[in-house]
Amino acid sequence: MKVSIVGQGYVGLTLAIEAANAGYSVVGFDTNLELIKNLELGNTFVPGIDSNNILRLISENRYLPSALAESILNSQVVIIAVPTPLDFNKKPEFKFLIDASTFIAKTLKSTALIINESTSYPGTLRGLIKPIFDRISDLNFEFAAAPERVDPGNTDWSIQNTPRIVGGLTNKASSKAEKFYGSFCKAVKIVSSPEVAEAAKLFENTFRQVNIALVNEFAKVTHSLGFSSYEAINAAATKPFGFMPFYPSIGVGGHCIPVDPTYLSYIADRNHVETEFIKLANKTNLEMVDFIVSRISTELSGNLKGSRIQIAGIAYKPDVADLRESPALILIKKLKDLGASVTWFDQEVDTDLPGRSTNLDSNIDLGLIVTPHSDIDFSIWKENDLKVLDLSVSKIDYGWPKYL
Repeated sequence: MKVSIVGQGYVGLTLAIEAANAGYSVVGFDTNLELIKNLELGNTFVPGIDSNNILRLISENRYLPSALAESILNSQVVIIAVPTPLDFNKKPEFKFLIDASTFIAKTLKSTALIINESTSYPGTLRGLIKPIFDRISDLNFEFAAAPERVDPGNTDWSIQNTPRIVGGLTNKASSKAEKFYGSFCKAVKIVSSPEVAEAAKLFENTFRQVNIALVNEFAKVTHSLGFSSYEAINAAATKPFGFMPFYPSIGVGGHCIPVDPTYLSYIADRNHVETEFIKLANKTNLEMVDFIVSRISTELSGNLKGSRIQIAGIAYKPDVADLRESPALILIKKLKDLGASVTWFDQEVDTDLPGRSTNLDSNIDLGLIVTPHSDIDFSIWKENDLKVLDLSVSKIDYGWPKYL
């Protein structure tokens, strides 16, 4: 069976390789020509994807990276896996989803099961995607929602062992989607409608956003009392029921936690429902950098002007190259605005952001551990007895007390 996946980023490529490994003939479509050329050579920035496996699947005609529209023709399943970010005003951006739906509807000449994996508000499949197909094509497509649950860099949970939620516009669509995902996922749960599946994904990450905001606020309280929140949270985590530990940080990043709650608020606003709790959580986490900058200023005698500060890790999470919504970028800007000389070291990311260092530096006034990738060596900071603040969410002890 031929499967086409539109979008070959973290979500789309991971799915494409998994489906190809399961025996499907997979087309990985993307409009980014440089990305496609790299995939043809087996090169990818996505964690957990083996280059040799990509090349093997290409040689066996199981995986075809392509930017050609005709490559998706005759597909029995077409999956939308494009970004659904926020715009400059922190509002949902639907352009990629609309463009992908329009492209598929115009290109396909035979019916297929259309599955949306891109995260969006409840009602997206029924009210946005399907109407585009209805307007452009006379073909009788089936539609299902199966929101992605990819966690880049997570070695414990993969597509195979992470349960998949599926909701079709018809029972037939749900059944087809269940059969497809069930061929390489250990568990597939069918829900009563696409809206339920879409809402479940948003609530998963809204739950995390709210709880992160809670512990970030808790960190402010414990700071005022003279101790780190980590010890209190770890003490609370000894309770074997009714508690789940979250840990404070300088904010949240990535394509899910900072974004998904806004899509939930968006549809709530359209239905005249207030979501003050969700909006407060977003606001609390966005303001966390200001709290950190204030504390850093105090650590450096109240004046950051001319201070030499180096940040270890600027990606949004350890062992990935992703800078989307990374609070480290906000931290760098705010420190510079107050006159600090800021450098950063992150061997994972590829960016032209000024201040990059080829290694950790001993000639600094303050080191900040923000995103500690597993292969960062902090020995130079330890050997030179530098002042270092561990701002990371990691529970690992890097040699300095947790600062939050």
